[in-house]
Amino acid sequence: MDARQYHERTKHSPASVQADRHFLDWAIQPLPFKIYRGLEPIPLPHGFAESPAPALPAIACPGTPRVASVPDLRALARLCHFTAGITRRRVYPDGREFAFRAAACTGALYHIDVYLVCGDLPGLGAGVYHFGPHDFALRRLRPGDYRAVVAEAAVGEPAAVDASAFLIFASTFWRNAWKYRARAYRHCFWDTGTMLANLLAVTAADRIPARLILGFVDETINRLLGLDAEREAAVSLVAIGHQPQDRLAPAPPLRALSLETVPLSSREVDYPAIRAAHAASSLATAEEVHRWRQKAWLRELPAPSGPVFPLRPLADPPATTLDRTILGRGSARHFARVALAFEQLSTLLIAATRGVPADFLPGEDQAGGLTHMYLIVNAVDGLPPGAYVYHRSRGALELLRQGAFRREAGFLALWQELGADASVNCYMLAELDPILQRLGDRGYRAAQLEAAIIGGKLYLAAYALGLGATGLTFFDDEVTRFFSPHAAGQSVMFLAAVGPRRARRRRA
Repeated sequence: MDARQYHERTKHSPASVQADRHFLDWAIQPLPFKIYRGLEPIPLPHGFAESPAPALPAIACPGTPRVASVPDLRALARLCHFTAGITRRRVYPDGREFAFRAAACTGALYHIDVYLVCGDLPGLGAGVYHFGPHDFALRRLRPGDYRAVVAEAAVGEPAAVDASAFLIFASTFWRNAWKYRARAYRHCFWDTGTMLANLLAVTAADRIPARLILGFVDETINRLLGLDAEREAAVSLVAIGHQPQDRLAPAPPLRALSLETVPLSSREVDYPAIRAAHAASSLATAEEVHRWRQKAWLRELPAPSGPVFPLRPLADPPATTLDRTILGRGSARHFARVALAFEQLSTLLIAATRGVPADFLPGEDQAGGLTHMYLIVNAVDGLPPGAYVYHRSRGALELLRQGAFRREAGFLALWQELGADASVNCYMLAELDPILQRLGDRGYRAAQLEAAIIGGKLYLAAYALGLGATGLTFFDDEVTRFFSPHAAGQSVMFLAAVGPRRARRRRA
């Protein structure tokens, strides 16, 4: 099954949702953590100093200068905490405790694990490690410097050759498919993307060079981490730090790993469509990676033909720090049905879409990408309600159709009131056919991931402005039809709703 077939077969429609008889089998709900047996934890330091960096510039910054930079153990602890760490816990009346993480995740199922590959760093020896959020510790899977293996798998990506370390994101499919079944493969990139939004913002705030790498030989990275790619697979790499060198030292022998982990549940349900889509979008050889990376490009929108509203960002945005923004972030459960200021919306859009330092996009401060943002504006002071498309390169919104569309926004979000109540709904759409023709099935990963990073940056920017945000699922074809003819032929990758939050009413 190729990426286009997978996408078509996992679409939501009103008919498919109404006919669905799936129920959650709570007896086999997977553990939200990957826990290795028999490996000693290496505790990460707590109590690191809060960064004074203001949130919005860090969120909007696409990259940092590639100056010499070698993160120490405390810097790695910050990156792990604000990317994948536990930020708050809730104890329910029956005694169950739930641990919420730093980044949004579909269904709060937390199926993305973070691995570290590094040379000798201050406070940490060279090795391949797994980050365990449950006890905020690393566990060493392999001793020795294996950066050369990652750089070789990334086939000439300059940031990989000079990186001090790599953070590798991998999805355990069953941990999300338990609820979302075959559609969970989309969530591999949605949930990695929101984590990457946090990571890239923190590296920008801390002045640590970072670059997202999507072009790599899949089997090599999975073997390095000891992953059974039928169940868990690497989906992206990030080169961290900058340590210029003529060549990396040869890595130790890459022997097979056989490490025991705690079972996720008593049994698992297989969804072959996930494995098929991942196999189709995998790169098997260095030559495939090289050819793929040469095809990086941007998808530009046609010039506006309707009324245009140039953005007006806030002249004096709030000075809250990035740390506080991430720690205060959550998925909004209620919106207040009150208006944003146009200046707030403008600031959100600029922060979210400034650019992504990635190997599949040319340049780090590009005003375009593989995806386009369409909006349903329900309540924004200074902007007529209606349907819009955002022209990144022009810094302006084009009005496609004026009107009150709260009911439609709720319907498009699978009849969820959050879509109707939000001030703005932001849809990331992609022209899949030309993307797949140029980038192959790997282009599906790239489009989904870029859209989700933008969604994650919307989350952060909204909370930096004292607002709320939440990611929502959607009726695929109905969204395209709503924004057509302008969006004809495009496919929805991600949806984020934004607005002032409404406090829950307390029970007497």
